[in-house]
Amino acid sequence: MTYAVAPRRRRLLGLACAAIACASVAAGLGTSLTACASPTFPFIPDHYTFSRDQVQMAVARKFPYRHTVSQLFQVALTNPVVGFEPGADRVTVHVDAHIESPFLQQPVDGAFLLSSQLQYDAPSHSVVLRAPTVERGGGDGQARAYRQQIEAAGALAAAQWLDGYPIYTFKPEQLQFAGVNFEPGTITILTNGIRVQIVEK
Repeated sequence: MTYAVAPRRRRLLGLACAAIACASVAAGLGTSLTACASPTFPFIPDHYTFSRDQVQMAVARKFPYRHTVSQLFQVALTNPVVGFEPGADRVTVHVDAHIESPFLQQPVDGAFLLSSQLQYDAPSHSVVLRAPTVERGGGDGQARAYRQQIEAAGALAAAQWLDGYPIYTFKPEQLQFAGVNFEPGTITILTNGIRVQIVEK
């Protein structure tokens, strides 16, 4: 009887330890990340959700940004404001721009609206910005005459600077439960957050 019961006890003990470990992970995450349990195993999350504030904080760490484009435009980008476009499944970043160039009689101020997809990067275990583009850009006054060049400069800066930038990196304990490995699946843009599905590898 001892030999028949012991394996069952070990399995139960293993599941109990996994539940405790998951609870510890959730407690460690606090309010920074929301984890929703799987209906099959209540202690295993089936997705994580992070908020606009979290994305805002992650993107803000990249600013201010200064870059010279084609040795013609000096672009300084500041004051990022993150937004979500659920219908297009994209994240936007509105930034103020200060632009200097030999083509301009004096520096001009304007703004860019950058738009980006999200993608999971397996080697870094991160959700990253992917293929950012400039939706709108430019400035007032004399900058209007060079709007095409300024937007091109902004697009190049965005591609070189934000493409692949991580907005959230998963910890190892968030992707392993009871010896089973998991990985992020579908990424969904919500009106007030980003939901990342967690699936078994």
